[in-house]
Amino acid sequence: MAGTTTLTEVTAELAALEDPKIRAVNEKHGDDHGVNLGKLRAVAKRLRTQQELARQLWGTGDTSARLLALLICRPKAFERGELDGMLREARTPKVQDWLVNYVVKKSPHGEELRVAWFVDPDPVVASAGWALTAERVAKKPDGLDLAGLLDVIEAEMKDAPDRLQWAMNHCLAQIGIEHAEHRARALGIGERLEVLKDYPTPPGCTSPFAPAWIDEMVSRRAG
Repeated sequence: MAGTTTLTEVTAELAALEDPKIRAVNEKHGDDHGVNLGKLRAVAKRLRTQQELARQLWGTGDTSARLLALLICRPKAFERGELDGMLREARTPKVQDWLVNYVVKKSPHGEELRVAWFVDPDPVVASAGWALTAERVAKKPDGLDLAGLLDVIEAEMKDAPDRLQWAMNHCLAQIGIEHAEHRARALGIGERLEVLKDYPTPPGCTSPFAPAWIDEMVSRRAG
């Protein structure tokens, strides 16, 4: 029964799923876990939602355990300060990404956190604010100063740390894709800054270089 599963049992299961080859690949991207994410999701599906177990898993500090916690938690059960603390503890890219996308975006505190994180001096925290802003650009742009966002991107993206730069670039692309009135400027900023222009992109995948990304998505919608 999922309801009787203990922290000890789950951490033992995660340890058994550890694969050194997967860990070696992930470590090249700044992540420190060796569990296949498909298998991790299968564990989460079996456990279902268990908020207390999720808190216990997060408290271990282990990346695989934290990823599982984010899959079985109840996003609306976290307080604002708790989510802020979790983000600041989530120093690996995958944990930060899942926390923002699977939990914060579903939280009633999401917009308040977006505004606070957006201007945080810690570039990792700020990158979460930009990720949430990119989401708003695409889905709920009312009230956003899109021209002002482009001003900041134009001035700061080129020299931003990697994770912050990636999030700002995503926001740039979303502005260009979703808002035709700003598309020419977004394309021009991307062309001038050349951020991620040479990023290795597998065949069949869309380049993260903003001008290419914008052109591809606009073309798909037009076709």
